[in-house]
Amino acid sequence: MANIQELLIDFLEYLEITKARSQLTIRNYDHYLRRFFDWQKINQPKDINPDKVKQFRLRLNRYQYQGQVLKPTTQNYHIIALRSFLKFLARNDIKSLEPEKIELVAQKQAEVEFLTSEELTKLMQAPLKYEKDKLTALRNRAILETLFSTGLRISELTRLKKSQVNPNSDEFTVRGKGGKLRLVFLSPEAKKWLSAYLKTRRDAAKPLFVRKLKNKKYQLASDLAGLTPRYIQVIVSRYARLVGITKKVTPHTLRHSFATDLLSAGADLRSVQTLLGHANINTTQIYTHVTNKSLKETHRVFHDKKRRQA
Repeated sequence: MANIQELLIDFLEYLEITKARSQLTIRNYDHYLRRFFDWQKINQPKDINPDKVKQFRLRLNRYQYQGQVLKPTTQNYHIIALRSFLKFLARNDIKSLEPEKIELVAQKQAEVEFLTSEELTKLMQAPLKYEKDKLTALRNRAILETLFSTGLRISELTRLKKSQVNPNSDEFTVRGKGGKLRLVFLSPEAKKWLSAYLKTRRDAAKPLFVRKLKNKKYQLASDLAGLTPRYIQVIVSRYARLVGITKKVTPHTLRHSFATDLLSAGADLRSVQTLLGHANINTTQIYTHVTNKSLKETHRVFHDKKRRQA
């Protein structure tokens, strides 16, 4: 029988070829599993048992990196990788611990930070207010409008090509997590600012959103690089500060705002799940506690009713 290191290689190749997982996911799974094997002295699949898993979880919970303990989410990433590996073993009739016997770390419900209509308006107006260069202002306004209109993840936005997005169309297709395709939609405002931005560009570069050279030579496609996620994070947080928004604002805040805006207006959870590209509806449900209008109306009508009628 192959040893655990050989089986790990088979598993990582399976993730790459059959499951089409990203290279980042594969590297992370490799790291998490090797940590488990090294810490718990695992040499064969039969060595994986409930006690070894328990000891591993205790060590993860007490482990510190650069003076910081591992967050429950990070601990869960290790366990998810281990369960996935055990499922792979079971699928190949290799005896080991049943993956169903391993539970994830309990986590607090995530808090959702989103922008009010007033805050959104201020943020959207910031590029034209604070940028002296017209192309930069138009580009950044188009970025903000696109993020809010589509609910794109920042990685999805930075991968966009000009050929993918027609500002005269209401929709385009994006490839999200796990290589899955989904349809996203452009609002009239997003179409307006994307069109204005693209009409101002005079280059043949492929990325939809590009850096501007200081010498303003836009002719060569090779001169223009697409924006990085970090670059866009800086843009968004800077504008939020400039317009006086005190809460922490990131590109993901606009994704949260997109979801809460739809749900508060009456959109059903399944549709929002599809628009966001969530594989599991439980992920989408984090937004429901801030958008449930019926609960607010119930409280308004019935709370303290006797005193109001006195």
